[in-house]
Amino acid sequence: MFSGAIDAAWHRLAEDIDAHAEFTTVHAGRRLTHVRGAGTGHITWVAAYEEAFGPLPEVWFTNGDGTVDSAAHNRYRETGQVWASWNCSPAGGGDDVCAEPAR
Repeated sequence: MFSGAIDAAWHRLAEDIDAHAEFTTVHAGRRLTHVRGAGTGHITWVAAYEEAFGPLPEVWFTNGDGTVDSAAHNRYRETGQVWASWNCSPAGGGDDVCAEPAR
């Protein structure tokens, strides 16, 4: 996740396997897992998120200690695109938004 704040919440949720499975099934339509996988680049799922939930809220640009990356948030509001880095991501969807885990 490119948001430290959301990543921290995701990791807390993952500690409860049943709650995590229910959440991902309800919100992603399938069970997902969380895997390590560092990268940097264009966040390709933003349009799908906006279609489902509306514009990305500020929390997506907030790190684990609560600091908002205002420059990144403003860039997103101006362009509609997000470029970021991450060190883990969801897996199990088999699509552009959520790839299958590497084997």
